[in-house]
Amino acid sequence: MATCETCGNDYHKAFTVTLHSGETLTFDSVECAAQRIAPTCEVCGVRILGHGLEAGERIFCCDHCAKKAGVEELQDSV
Repeated sequence: MATCETCGNDYHKAFTVTLHSGETLTFDSVECAAQRIAPTCEVCGVRILGHGLEAGERIFCCDHCAKKAGVEELQDSV
């Protein structure tokens, strides 16, 4: 069995995720994986599970949050 990086649960159906950096992390659920590796909107703090909206190194969950942060031109990662 493997131990989840987020909650510490030792689970027989755990899975691994390899990041671009080469680091491999182990999780027992998609929820735990999202809590650990999904980016958060810099305005509202929601986890971004889709592509989000990017402005340079900044990421937002939606156009509303980006505009609230003063970002007018957005780069959608689709």
